[in-house]
Parts: sequence; C-alpha cells; structure tokens
Amino acid sequence: MIRVILVDDHVLLRGALAARINEFDTIKVADQCNNGKELIQSLEKNPAPDLVLLDLNMKEMNGMETALWLKDNRPEIKVLMLTMYDSELTLIQLLQAGVKGIIHKSAGSSDLRAAIMTVVAEGQYFSNHTASKLVNLVKNKAAGTKTLEKAMLNDEEIHFLKLACSDMTYKEVALRMKLNPRAVDAIRDQLFIKLDVKSRVGLAMIALRHGIVNF
Repeated sequence: MIRVILVDDHVLLRGALAARINEFDTIKVADQCNNGKELIQSLEKNPAPDLVLLDLNMKEMNGMETALWLKDNRPEIKVLMLTMYDSELTLIQLLQAGVKGIIHKSAGSSDLRAAIMTVVAEGQYFSNHTASKLVNLVKNKAAGTKTLEKAMLNDEEIHFLKLACSDMTYKEVALRMKLNPRAVDAIRDQLFIKLDVKSRVGLAMIALRHGIVNF
C-alpha cells in the first residue's frame, strides 16, 4: 500500500482529492495538512509516507518552500506537485526544488493514479505536455553553448544568473549579492544584450542549458 500525505490549504478540494485517491486499490491517504508547517509536524509524529502530494500555491509555507525543505531534510520522501502553472520558469524552479513529478489540477483520476504510482515505482513522472516543455528547455544545447562562450560571462554575472533562476525578486537578489537594486538592474540588462534574450525566463533557459543551474 502506497501511503500519501496531501498538503493543500483548500479544505473542500483537499477532501475531495483524498476521497478520490482512497478509491484507488493500492494507495491510501495517510494524513492531510493545510501547509508545509503542518506537514513538518505530521512527519515528526508519524511514519514517513511514500509520497507527498503538494499544492504549489498555499498562503503559509507554499509548495515550493515545502519541497525545498523536504529536499534538504527528508530527501527519501518523493514529492509530486499539484499545480495549474507550468511555465518554463516554474518547471525549472520545481525541478531544482527536488520535485519528482508535476501534475495539472485538471488531470483525471487515471492520470493522478498513474502519476503517484510512477513516481513511487520509477522515481519521476511528467505528463506528455510537461515532458515536451522540458525537452524544449534543454534542446539546442550546442547553439546555446556558442552563445555563452561568445558572451564571456564574469563571476558576478554567473552569480546573478544562478539567483535569477530562483524565486527571488530582483530586490532580494540585490540584497543577496550585496549590491544596490540599480546595479542588479544593470547586470540584468547587460545579460539581456550579451545572451540575446528578453526576459527572466530566457536567462533561466540559458543557465539551464549550460549547467549554471541544474535540475
């Protein structure tokens, strides 16, 4: 029997999801939590689950923060993220946070069951839609390498790229780099020119292609 903990601050939706999961023959909802803090408390008192199904958007200790905590403190517990957002930047951040699978909130029961079973048995699960986006993120590696070599990034720019791939605001990036916000804006704008991109997502894709950040 696969033991799952649900973490979602929408109580009615979480209850409906729990009822659906408990209908599966080999999967059982072991606990339900409102947010990441409640999950940590549950893990301190109860046996570890096989999988945690996390909602990405929660008001207190959201899915990203919770996934990062699990990655650092309970890496043996697999994480499946439930979300309505699947932009390239979100996918990068979730993979960096150690998430093993991503499933859209509109998924049907069979897809949900397959996602849980696959993450537990094989280590990861991505729908065809998500997998296609991931392929697009890492393709054209050779062309991207030439772009990066031509740009000749310095240590400060590489540091900025790493931070830009997180969920930090640019103001928070400036604090981390011990620079004023205008200096960080200047680094960003210069990278837009050097790397021939126009957005933060573009910067993240370049960083991913070259191993500046990893899944």
